[in-house]
Amino acid sequence: MSDSIYVLSSDVLMRSLVRYEPGYSLIRGSKLIIPEEVLSKIEEDALSGDRFSVGALGEIIWLQDLGREGYIEEVRVEEHRGKGIDALQELAKKFSAKVLTGDRITTLSLLARGVDVQYIGPRMDGLRIYDYFDEETMSVHLKEGAPPMAKKGRPGNFRLVKLSDKKLEEFEVRTIAYEILERAKTGIDAFIEVMYDDAYIIQLGDLRVLAAFPPFSDGIEITAVRPLVKVTLDDYNLSDKLKRRLSERAEGILIAGPPGAGKTTFASALAEFYKERGRIVKTLESPRDLQVGPEITQYGRLAGSFENTADLLLLVRPDYVIFDEMRKTQDFKIFVDMRLAGVGMVGVVHCGFPIEAIQRFIDRVDLGVLPHVVDTVIFIKDGKVEKVYSLKITVKMPTGMKDVALARPVVLVKDFETETVEYEIYTFGEEVIVMPVSAKEPAVEGAPKFRLKRRKHTIILDLGPAMSDTEVTIYSGEREMATLVTDSRGRITLAKSSPLGRRVLEAIRNESLRIIPGERSEDYEFPSE
Repeated sequence: MSDSIYVLSSDVLMRSLVRYEPGYSLIRGSKLIIPEEVLSKIEEDALSGDRFSVGALGEIIWLQDLGREGYIEEVRVEEHRGKGIDALQELAKKFSAKVLTGDRITTLSLLARGVDVQYIGPRMDGLRIYDYFDEETMSVHLKEGAPPMAKKGRPGNFRLVKLSDKKLEEFEVRTIAYEILERAKTGIDAFIEVMYDDAYIIQLGDLRVLAAFPPFSDGIEITAVRPLVKVTLDDYNLSDKLKRRLSERAEGILIAGPPGAGKTTFASALAEFYKERGRIVKTLESPRDLQVGPEITQYGRLAGSFENTADLLLLVRPDYVIFDEMRKTQDFKIFVDMRLAGVGMVGVVHCGFPIEAIQRFIDRVDLGVLPHVVDTVIFIKDGKVEKVYSLKITVKMPTGMKDVALARPVVLVKDFETETVEYEIYTFGEEVIVMPVSAKEPAVEGAPKFRLKRRKHTIILDLGPAMSDTEVTIYSGEREMATLVTDSRGRITLAKSSPLGRRVLEAIRNESLRIIPGERSEDYEFPSE
């Protein structure tokens, strides 16, 4: 066999692997054979506007020039009967040649067939993308024709830094992308998560990499993002009240916030929180970039669909599922279906304000079901828990309406820590209304008084005949206790031994009881007896 005869695979031409070392020295004085199938495919793609195929045609012309200059002996196109790897094997055997390739899978396949092959692709260690990272780097942004950039700092406190004044050449960015893709094919710490004709999402160790190529992008671009810190819930300084809710009651949780706010980091901490409490936790992710321990299995799309994954998860019977980055309607439907099936769900959504996370469910689920699907909303901003909402449903007159006949089911969105109602969600005609509610309505002069009457087993809040059949809300300070409707004489009767009766008596002793009628934005206070 002569080492001076090489059969070129398509990637050698598409990626200009013999124009640079080690390929350039390797072909000196050799004969080069291009399979006819390779040339036909390159021509077809070049006619459709693929810039890399056009470049491959230029590579063949350059090789022909090397032949005329005497650097190589010759380059010619040979016909064959087989296709793909079969064609490479056929020509290598026919001419006693060695196959030249930069593809690891092709290399392994040919070696398995007993074909002599020379791999000239990137090394599997020391990928160049890592050269752009240091301990402060959150993400690296590379694009041909632009200087390399990086975000450095922490979520909510970062800066964009120019890593070099020199603009990146097309070949530099293409080579880095090529290295990452080759590692993803065979590396044990890397895999291709999503693949399109001109875009790839790769999980490379702890890096999430997006590689985009023309014509999808106007130039080759690489964005590599890595989690900078791994935290626990203790690092967020959550209140004991919120920790109790997360561990005991919350089973329909939304983690919301703008991109880069730290939602995924918090979701990772919450997953570990549940795992440490003996719960079975799984994740739904694409790409899979939650930083969790090996006890938590991270699932992607099964046969291209999260719906198939959800079907499988119901057989696994997890206690909690973390659904990272819900965007499409189908994602929200899966969240709802699994939650109604009794699985604890934690969903991560992008939004600018806390209420927007709930609004994303409104068109996708019946209003009456909403509080059963989502009971807690945690809004993350700048890496911190900025707001927590809880949801409950009741039947009342929406704030601002004056006719008791307009009472309807209303979803109350409350500040979790203060229990102050901040929004009401209800239907009005065919529309779903999300109405902001002020924390405390101003008092109005001249408001009618009411009296407290004590009986042996009951207490009576007497507002007078003018307040008959009127919906009122009872507060202890800023905390809402109940919404009730007065009788035909404007009275509310409560059993002293009932939970509400005891809370009302306690509020009376503390002088913190307030009653707000639903038909007017007025506060009523007890007159002195």
